[in-house]
Amino acid sequence: MTQRSVTVLGSTGSIGTQALDVVRQHPDRFRVTGLAAGGGHPRLVAEQVLETGAQTVAVADVTAGIAVLEQVTHLAAARGLPHVGVELLTGPEAASELAGRGADVVLNGITGSVGLGPTLAALEAGSSLALANKESLVVGGALVRRAQQRPDQVVPVDSEHSAIAQCLRSGSRPEVRRLILTASGGPFRGWAREDLRKVGPQEALAHPTWSMGPVVTINSSTLMNKGLELIEAHLLFDVPVEDITVVVHPQSVVHSMVEFVDGSTIAQASPPDMRLPIALGLSWPERLAPVTPPCAWDLATSWTFEPLDDAVFPALRLAREAVAASATHPAVYNAANEECVAAFLAGRIAFLDVVDTVERVLGEHDPQVAGDLTLEEVLAAESWARERAEQVLSRR
Repeated sequence: MTQRSVTVLGSTGSIGTQALDVVRQHPDRFRVTGLAAGGGHPRLVAEQVLETGAQTVAVADVTAGIAVLEQVTHLAAARGLPHVGVELLTGPEAASELAGRGADVVLNGITGSVGLGPTLAALEAGSSLALANKESLVVGGALVRRAQQRPDQVVPVDSEHSAIAQCLRSGSRPEVRRLILTASGGPFRGWAREDLRKVGPQEALAHPTWSMGPVVTINSSTLMNKGLELIEAHLLFDVPVEDITVVVHPQSVVHSMVEFVDGSTIAQASPPDMRLPIALGLSWPERLAPVTPPCAWDLATSWTFEPLDDAVFPALRLAREAVAASATHPAVYNAANEECVAAFLAGRIAFLDVVDTVERVLGEHDPQVAGDLTLEEVLAAESWARERAEQVLSRR
């Protein structure tokens, strides 16, 4: 494989920093040409620029963008490095502009539906898209699919969808009976609904298996994350939601499975380390060596699987209902949840209010889609959902 140029969106987040770990491990295979970040960590972005030699930096916050350039100059001088010339893009569209520059691979590790613009820009530019931003596909699924120029242009980075993509190599699409998404169950696996009434942010942020950003971790605790992943799997692999099953697997070693019509089930297993699906996203369809240690098959171990408790965690049911309802209901599902998670992390609402509010907003949504889904219709649905969710939350 020749060396690929890579743009990393969300470079200071969990996915972005681990992607740069993979690049650091394989400098002969990847060359970072662009970095994008929100602006909360200017010094870290500057460190990444100096390490990778990225020529362009996109920072959503203008003041933080200027701080990044100042930090680059300061750190370079302190280390006796020559002047580092960096192109700076700032503002809310900066990541989209960078994503559309035509890198061989664009890794979208941005959190939230704000990642939709960069996703579309990367696809329209012909780049391979290593997609960790599930929300952009959930929110604008039809738009993303129309923007795709080739079948393998979108490579999933979520561990579950990466696993399914790997398992699907074992058979043709007509041979697939169903997809099986695994879920860790989060920190509240086995709890009764009544037990969840007094849960606070710190408890919800204590994930038993994965180390992730706060929004994704809260989504995992409510299982909204699994609802988003169900919609993502439906859109990525063109499988009806009724043919996608979710099972709880606390060990998080089997990342997902594909069941075939003859009764065979193919599973992908590895220790829980996001660098593996990230590496595959960057190098697809080839594998890199090494990336992570494999399972220790010569040691005694056990894996368990159990059904999901839909009564305690209704997020999966809501995701299925959203897909069935209209093209904009998934966008409402995600946008209402983003507002609720922010309110919960700020201590404004209780844990159970998150999914309860999403359910109420979904039930009130009146889709306004005349024909093929447009970006304007998606943005209007999102805007309405955020405003309505805030109205509901303000009364709690």
